[in-house]
Amino acid sequence: MPASPIRKLVPYAEEAVKKGKSIYYLNIGQPDIKTPEIALQAIKECNIDILAYSRSEGSETYRQKISAYYSKHNIHVTHDDIVVTTGGSEALLFAFGSIMDVDDEIIIPEPFYANYNGFSTASGVKVVPVISKIENNFALPPIEAFEKLITPKTKAILICNPGNPTGYLYSKEEIQKLAAIVKKHDLFLIADEVYREFVYDGNTHYSVMQETGLEDHTIMIDSVSKRYSMCGARVGCLVSKNKTLIQTVLKFAQARLSPPTLAQIASEAALETPQSYFDAVIEEYVERRNTLISELQKIDGVKIAKPKGAFYCIVELPIKNSDDFAQWLLENFDVNGETIMVAPAGGFYSTANVGLNQIRIAYVLKKESLIKAVNILKEALKVYNN
Repeated sequence: MPASPIRKLVPYAEEAVKKGKSIYYLNIGQPDIKTPEIALQAIKECNIDILAYSRSEGSETYRQKISAYYSKHNIHVTHDDIVVTTGGSEALLFAFGSIMDVDDEIIIPEPFYANYNGFSTASGVKVVPVISKIENNFALPPIEAFEKLITPKTKAILICNPGNPTGYLYSKEEIQKLAAIVKKHDLFLIADEVYREFVYDGNTHYSVMQETGLEDHTIMIDSVSKRYSMCGARVGCLVSKNKTLIQTVLKFAQARLSPPTLAQIASEAALETPQSYFDAVIEEYVERRNTLISELQKIDGVKIAKPKGAFYCIVELPIKNSDDFAQWLLENFDVNGETIMVAPAGGFYSTANVGLNQIRIAYVLKKESLIKAVNILKEALKVYNN
């Protein structure tokens, strides 16, 4: 199993803290936005005598409410099309296990969420990457690039929309092009849509589940982690109208017994979160994104892809090895006792020796902290490169 590029530096960060350093954590998508009070209150008011297993597919009332939530986003599914999972991560593992056997292949535009490498390894599946580039803001490569990679072992195409780690938002036209490919070659299109709400600059999110005629080919992955700032709840779901697929996913769900019962109660309550909560969160993230990019653009030799969604961006630095640089930042550098923790971007690629001079920054800190963090990065590059 590959080590997580996001978490493997934790021991160095812990050691830095022991030495008295303060760290700005830019490495992980843990929002500092408060969890909706309605979700926390549901836990506080919970009057349970026995904390029992839930149904393997998740409680029926929760799945019905998720279905109602999706209908507001022009995604029309029933509760029977939904399997509740232990985070979006388990939903992805279930999807991989249900549609692919050992040595099958999945095509993924890269850079991609680092754990896709882990999920594929755990399932014995081969990732076939399509490289997108920072120079064109990580736009989807030409469709011909996908078709060239399809073999008899190809079972699916996987996208993250909006994307982690790039913040790229797929257009309706791009989704429709992918839809045409998966229908033509009888593949699945898996869409990780956990950042659906986080879309900026007047853009709108177009879900794979909105595409008609694709019912047997689409699998949507979702989660409460980012939407409601409930990462620790570990509640996600897999959604598909393909009945045979859902029956297979349910076998995996039964094997692990049930998703977290108490966290489902909080997640069900979170569905009542008012739109004003999201409006304020989006406004905050847009300001953070703009602040981060503005500050990064002041550093010579740095390239940035402007995110259209989520809360990450890939930054290309004038260095050769971001793994070494990230570790050095924690072990050997500080500005007035402060340093930063970043995620080396090489781990977001499956192609060898690509992205070695890039880092991923999660702009989940307040603007003032982001400004200080980028200043530390600027000063660090001066020292590191000399």
